Amino acid sequence: MPIVESLDLPEGPSVRRPRHAADRAGRGTRLRRLASSAAMQPIFLVVGGPGVGKSTTSRALAATFPRSIHVPVDDLRHMVVAGLALPGQHWPAELVRQIALAREAAVRMALDYAEAGFAVVLDDFYDPNGLAEYRELLARPEAQGIVLFPNQAEARRRNAARSPGEAGAYIDEAIPTAYSFLEPALERLAGDGWLVLDTSDLDVGGAVAAILDHARLRSSRLEAAPGSTPTRAP
Repeated sequence: MPIVESLDLPEGPSVRRPRHAADRAGRGTRLRRLASSAAMQPIFLVVGGPGVGKSTTSRALAATFPRSIHVPVDDLRHMVVAGLALPGQHWPAELVRQIALAREAAVRMALDYAEAGFAVVLDDFYDPNGLAEYRELLARPEAQGIVLFPNQAEARRRNAARSPGEAGAYIDEAIPTAYSFLEPALERLAGDGWLVLDTSDLDVGGAVAAILDHARLRSSRLEAAPGSTPTRAP
């Protein structure tokens, strides 16, 4: 897959919460402090359709590092007790707002834990706005995007095995919609440096090995670039 050092995702029409000047200044200070670090732990963003094994693969990937954290971003959204907006055929403003809130919280967690010496693995779904909330994070050299993309038949088979009953039926219905968002974006994502991984014939161990191989190659290229900040790969 093509590998580049930065990512430029289009901004989607998301509804963003207002930030106080002090919040923005604090975030800027954190980013400058991170940029000056001698060596940064890697930050992975693993995305894909429902039922493809994002959380299982992400947790296994995190386990390969001596100190790591796995953040399932969907779990942050589902911490909403009353008023949770769920994805469906339509994407109302409240759903977009809640997705943005969870992703912004996940980015802050990723930066804090990376600064503290933890490898970070986020997992999330691809949405019609093209993951715009992660744009700033993914422009950082230690952050990298991974797409798990088994064929739809395999995604549905895995979902049926993992989630029988009503929950599985809800996810099965969402798989074609999710693929309709993601499939047209694969070429652009690969060109922007994401690893697009067809996991149709891969188990979790095989997927993790492919991700780590990609991370080592990318890290070596970054370290060879003049004036680059070193990143750590296992």
